[in-house]
Amino acid sequence: MSSRSGTGVPGGPGGVVNGGVSFWYADDGLPERRAPLPGDATADVVIVGGGFTGLWTAYYLKKAAPFLRITVLERKFCGYGASGRNGGWLYNGIAGRDRYAKLHGHEAAVRLQRAMNDTVDEVVRVAAEEDIDAGIHKGGVLEVACTPAQLARLKAFHETELSYGETDRELYGAREAAERIRVADAVGASWTPHGARLQPVRLVKGLVAAVEALGVTVHESTPVTEIRPKHAVTPYGTVRAPYVLRCTEGFTAALKGERRTWLPMNSSMIVTEPLTEAQWESVGWAGRETLGDMAHAYMYAQRTADDRIALGGRGVPYRFGSRTDNDGRTQAETIAELYEILVRFFPSLTGVRVDHAWSGVLGVPRDWCATVTLDRSTGLGWAGGYVGSGVATANLAARTLRDLVQQDSGQAGATDLTSLPWVGHRVRKWEPEPFRWLGVHGLYAAYRAADHRERTMPGAESSRLARLADRVTGRH
Repeated sequence: MSSRSGTGVPGGPGGVVNGGVSFWYADDGLPERRAPLPGDATADVVIVGGGFTGLWTAYYLKKAAPFLRITVLERKFCGYGASGRNGGWLYNGIAGRDRYAKLHGHEAAVRLQRAMNDTVDEVVRVAAEEDIDAGIHKGGVLEVACTPAQLARLKAFHETELSYGETDRELYGAREAAERIRVADAVGASWTPHGARLQPVRLVKGLVAAVEALGVTVHESTPVTEIRPKHAVTPYGTVRAPYVLRCTEGFTAALKGERRTWLPMNSSMIVTEPLTEAQWESVGWAGRETLGDMAHAYMYAQRTADDRIALGGRGVPYRFGSRTDNDGRTQAETIAELYEILVRFFPSLTGVRVDHAWSGVLGVPRDWCATVTLDRSTGLGWAGGYVGSGVATANLAARTLRDLVQQDSGQAGATDLTSLPWVGHRVRKWEPEPFRWLGVHGLYAAYRAADHRERTMPGAESSRLARLADRVTGRH
């Protein structure tokens, strides 16, 4: 479902296209749905969720053990959720690394970070091997600071990344930052080579084709209503398997008993019309880096393969009762806020047309830590809680699930991946409503107030209120 809406933002005839899942699907086309589950069935492994985590898990398991009967169950169509709506950032960020350092030691977190660095290249490798044209360009990640407070956070962030072994990261002043991307008022930047931009829907479609070619069974339009040991229950029948792997990320709350497990955090995006050569000359961005900033309520952007700017941010962060959007529709005020960021970063683009806007949800655990788990007593496994870093993290999670299943079934022993500190991590559930809604909206109000203060008060330091919000959320 999509519509054209008036937002006060320059759009094409009739306004900005809002929803329709995402621009990535408007660009590449909605898929024809695969047949739903026809009735009760059995498998060796059943995977719930046809996004990046589920598809990568099916891919690596089937490659490692071709004899396994693997079934993927997807409630809409593969890539309907965050995997088909994200910002196309394939990068080495992982949620919860600092907490894992505190829990398991610094060296354990360094191993986790190195695994994430390698994951970027692993996705690029497999895409090439499987002949998936996902518009991948490895230009790294540039994160900019535009205020003194942001610059202080940037320098601290840069030093932290170096401490986790990222020795190829570079720190820039204003001039060097502008040589990459001309962000207005940028006073510094940090760049890592461990990042690439991509068109996520093309990667999803390529992965579905690859797993089906390997012999994996994929059923779409098949909502799983309950997961229990050796059972995935749907309205059309139950799939029984020794291993049931939950790969539902931001839609986990819809499962029976999982309402408070992971919070579905909203993130929204806009995409411009294709820019002219003159407009790109004013912006720079020849290296096609992915772009982020050091604001508390941060933004993320990429230069697309067809020369648009796709830019996202949090918008309205959470819907009461863990509800999710209607096929990607987002609020008019969110579209206006994202457009304001676009023209604040690039004043020369004032008046540029926005062609599409959409939203999606990402999974947020109570302590903001991504995790991979296999319960050997029940055969239940899960991966997710990526907090917005899922394009690459899902691949590492899938390879880890593969190793955990093989280790449990006696097909292989422990591996470097099964010993990473995020394996087996558990955390308490989110608070019940209305405390969940009040808490999330309160913390993002604090972040926005802090960002506004830093932009409008020269010399302002990082807000104590924002630091308190970080402690409340468990982000630091």
